[in-house]
Amino acid sequence: METFQYLNEYYSKGLEDGRLASRHGSVEFITTMRYIEKYLRPGDRIIEIGAGTGHYSHALARKGYTVDAVELIPYNIGVFTQNTLPGEQVTITKGNAMDLNEFADNSYDITLLLGPLYHLFSVDDKKRAIGEAIRVTKPGGVIFAAYTISDSAILEGGFKRNRFDVAEFIRNGLIDPETFVTHSEPAYLFELVRKEDIDDLMRDFSTTRLHYVAVDCYANHMSEAIDNMDEATFHLYLKYHFTICERPDMIGLTHHALDVFRK
Repeated sequence: METFQYLNEYYSKGLEDGRLASRHGSVEFITTMRYIEKYLRPGDRIIEIGAGTGHYSHALARKGYTVDAVELIPYNIGVFTQNTLPGEQVTITKGNAMDLNEFADNSYDITLLLGPLYHLFSVDDKKRAIGEAIRVTKPGGVIFAAYTISDSAILEGGFKRNRFDVAEFIRNGLIDPETFVTHSEPAYLFELVRKEDIDDLMRDFSTTRLHYVAVDCYANHMSEAIDNMDEATFHLYLKYHFTICERPDMIGLTHHALDVFRK
């Protein structure tokens, strides 16, 4: 309940609505859609778990796909509903990523888990959400799970933007003073992880990783430069970004990572 209260207060302010709308923010959306579209086939059924206000659900429904969306926060459900166009084959259900009992086993070709793992603070809760996403996916279906990554938060949010005091977080036990591993809490909204944490989570599941993607890579670190690019330079930047977003030597400082795996 405590976690829900923090999330409800945060999302009800509408702070997330425009996050993907800026040019640098759009890199995450464009890249995620690029990977989803690699695996979409005509007639596929899609579920988006933790759909927020519906950026991905609506984009896919407007391409002609049938999408079932699940969302926990009432404000987001309201915006999602308002943004639904006539003819979209999309539904929205209030629900929790850790308990999708309204949805049958082996129902969906594509499963999107693009937000819930940002806000689950125990290994057990994260495994429950991943397990539910796998359960509702058809054998051979593809799941897309997104995470927020700790090192970029420390560098960009802490040292660069001064959104939080790194030294204070160390004193409060939220950042290890030797390894700089983070310890997140619900009051801070976002669970911050590293790739090795994601690898540990997935060891208990019988899945095959297809991609591990730094979906925004360095876009947030370069936000001002990207926002000031002309159209031609931005397209060139995207082309470059697509060549590095899976390179092991480049992915560590992304803000958001996408784990793509097959059931």
